[in-house]
Amino acid sequence: MGSSVKATLFLSPPSFEGFDGGAGSRYQAKREITSYWFPTWLAQPAALVPGSKLMDAPAHGQTMEDVLALANQYELFILHTSTPSLNNDIACAAAIKARNPHAQIGLIGAHVAVLPAQTLQSAPPIDFVCRNEFDYTCLEVAQGKPLSEVTGISWRDAAGKIRHNPERELIHDWDAMPSVLPVYQRDLEIERYFIGYLQHPYVSFYTGRGCPAKCSFCLWPQTIGGHQYRAKSPAAVLREMELGKALFGDRVREWMFDDDTFTIDKARAVEIAKGMKRLGLTWSCNARANLDYDTLKALRDNGLRLLLVGFESGNQEILNRMKKGLRLETARQFMRNCRKLGIRVHGTFMIGLPVETQKTIEETIRFAEELDPFSIQVSIAAPYPGTELHREATENGWLDASALTSGNGLSGSGLQLSSLHYSHLRSDEIEDAVERMYRRFYFRQKPILRFLGEMATDRQMLVRRLREGSEFFGYLRERRQIVRSRQLQTQV
Repeated sequence: MGSSVKATLFLSPPSFEGFDGGAGSRYQAKREITSYWFPTWLAQPAALVPGSKLMDAPAHGQTMEDVLALANQYELFILHTSTPSLNNDIACAAAIKARNPHAQIGLIGAHVAVLPAQTLQSAPPIDFVCRNEFDYTCLEVAQGKPLSEVTGISWRDAAGKIRHNPERELIHDWDAMPSVLPVYQRDLEIERYFIGYLQHPYVSFYTGRGCPAKCSFCLWPQTIGGHQYRAKSPAAVLREMELGKALFGDRVREWMFDDDTFTIDKARAVEIAKGMKRLGLTWSCNARANLDYDTLKALRDNGLRLLLVGFESGNQEILNRMKKGLRLETARQFMRNCRKLGIRVHGTFMIGLPVETQKTIEETIRFAEELDPFSIQVSIAAPYPGTELHREATENGWLDASALTSGNGLSGSGLQLSSLHYSHLRSDEIEDAVERMYRRFYFRQKPILRFLGEMATDRQMLVRRLREGSEFFGYLRERRQIVRSRQLQTQV
């Protein structure tokens, strides 16, 4: 390590068991089954800082004792945090500082990007927080540049005064960004990462950032990534894939391009797909439910296995209000095309968006049953600070302030609860609807037969689905107990 670069630890702090609060997680909560996304947002600056280390404690079952054992080996600690995990992560920073008083500690993540002053005021152990895209910000701090000269940060000076430096420009030359894959290979055990709808082991990462869509609930474009999609060229992506194949060999069964809008530049997506086929790699990606048949076919013909698609709601008025930019009939045609082409779809839905009713919940459940994707994920609408949904909820009095104070509706066990309520729909009714939707969707003949067929032909999948089934029912029991307990407290 060069003497001019501080010994740097990029850390996803220990948290609730099974809590995927990492930077790669779209919804910072404990999922229904064991789920961990790769910490790409931490890995990218780690790839820039020579000699740094990435520690993803939740996925690796590492404790505070494991973190503190390293406290005196590093000068700079950069922690990823989120709204639900903020208090936990500040406590982690305080423990590091107590062990190593000379440590410099910074926070990255959407919450601190939106609320830098509030975060610093409530967190004495934190020396600085990064705003917007922070990759090169982290590099400059690691290189020892005075905090007063680093753009894109808010920081605490020697007198304890909070200062805000000018904003940093977004990154446009993505081809110059180093690959995160060597960091994964060096610091992570890829077998620790599970996503129910992806083959195991998988690897996920971004080939670019930013999303032109204006969905009111979506966190990253409104807080860090922006609404312009900035991406690596196909040649750069394929060089990275060649590197990944060399690093991991046959260990990786599936590569997931986690860009919000990987398919928005269809010609680019197809060119990358052709390269993936030449390399003999199975892959998946995010897509909007308006992708045309010819593009879907070209992607399928070149190794695409699965699309992760946000349908969100079965009510057109709710989709319009959240600025989803999707018609229900377009989504139906998209699913017909995917089914015809044999492309597997994991559909994501959301309960509790403005202004949900029992009627619109029923429409969403029936819509999911009609579309019949291979699998689904049902999330509770989370009004994270910095989003239009948060502003709208605050202005209309839909926000449960006490739930937000305790972690944006996240319970002490890591389960996501609803911090939204409406005059005609209570928070507990939103929570109950999540379980109802899961039961209605999965306890049908089609999904049961799909999963049985999968288990009958793949022993690894047999073991995995049995484990996931046990976890799923355990999750439902735990959620029911927490919701019931909260209802009793409210009645008292």
